[in-house]
Amino acid sequence: MITMEPKLRELFDFLKNNREYNKKLQENYYKSIIMPNDNVVDKVISLIYTIANTQSQPRIDLLAPFYKKILEKKNELETFKGLITLIRQKEETPLNYNALFNSLKDQPGLGPKTSALFTKTIFHLHNNQYSQELKIWDDAPNEIHVADELYLPVDIVITNIFNQLDKEIKWDFNRVNKKIKELYKGAEIEIWDDLWFWGFITQNGSGNKRTFEWNENKYWTLKDSDKDPVAINKINEKANEFLDIIDMVPVNKTDLK
Repeated sequence: MITMEPKLRELFDFLKNNREYNKKLQENYYKSIIMPNDNVVDKVISLIYTIANTQSQPRIDLLAPFYKKILEKKNELETFKGLITLIRQKEETPLNYNALFNSLKDQPGLGPKTSALFTKTIFHLHNNQYSQELKIWDDAPNEIHVADELYLPVDIVITNIFNQLDKEIKWDFNRVNKKIKELYKGAEIEIWDDLWFWGFITQNGSGNKRTFEWNENKYWTLKDSDKDPVAINKINEKANEFLDIIDMVPVNKTDLK
């Protein structure tokens, strides 16, 4: 039976070999959130609000109690441990990224995608791959240990890519993460985070009715992207490589239905 695993491995190799483009954009984005704030608490609060507002339709009535809980005991945000304990309200909670994700996911109004996005961002700020001035806490892990894990923040950009890979499956957050984790573990999941960047700039249209093509206008809407013409031409070339990988993929029948 033809499976989608070879295409996933090809995609992973593409993402791994072209990390510089999304990394540069992300670092600029993180700086715009973190650097204007002088202290740890304000940095964390800014990050929480910014990422929650990336939702297409923020559930304000559900998010408000979460914000109140955070702000009423904001001094707890001085440490990674304090944030997890404040959200989870359990002292015995493991101090790792999986615990952070699950603690956030259980908060009404956040959901798995936003929780995964916040967790991935905290990992980026502390994994020593980005500017040290972005680091918030001393007690946040700088790597993903065996008992820890990350989740890919899956939105419609990514589900559309997986729909291109296999149109017979109704892809969502859980199914995409399950499929990826059949092949990749730990920090390898973080490499898959670049899939959103390449998917965003190669999709045209809205909802599930999108065409796949280099979309320079979308690239220009990314505030922190490199607007140098030489850089744009290079990214255009790489985007076409990405499109070649995901195009004309045979249908894979799996047990994910």
